[in-house]
Amino acid sequence: MEIRFAKVSDAPLIHDLMMNAFMIYKDEAPPSSALEETVQFVSTALKEGEECLIGFVDHLPVGMVRFQFIEEGIYFYRLSVIPEKQGQGIAKNLLKSLEEYAFNVGVHTLLCKVRMTVPKNIYLYSSIGYKIYNEEVVHKPNGIKIKVALMQKNLSLLT
Repeated sequence: MEIRFAKVSDAPLIHDLMMNAFMIYKDEAPPSSALEETVQFVSTALKEGEECLIGFVDHLPVGMVRFQFIEEGIYFYRLSVIPEKQGQGIAKNLLKSLEEYAFNVGVHTLLCKVRMTVPKNIYLYSSIGYKIYNEEVVHKPNGIKIKVALMQKNLSLLT
């Protein structure tokens, strides 16, 4: 698997990968806000400092993870693997690359938020060393509330 940093010109590819992966959440209440994002939104985010790793298998794009530096470490989101490639370790490889990058630039904590209604994602992160450190409720329009687990991994334990 080849993993590389995205460029702003990759916004359409990033968006396409995300739409393919997040379509399974279209019937959730509410659907993932990822499905509302546009190519322009992704492009603007990249121009404003968001970063992204894209994974390729046999030169074909299969997944990506977007992230940004925050005070506490690196916050990642929108981890996406196309449906036909899920369950093959691609998400774990993307996160391993992100962890190596973070460690190499002196960042020792990775963080993410996961819907409590998607236990398979909590299990995925837990299986590679992420721990739930808090829970919160995200308030959406129309009074909808989403319970999320805040997860983190301390990379200083890797030394």
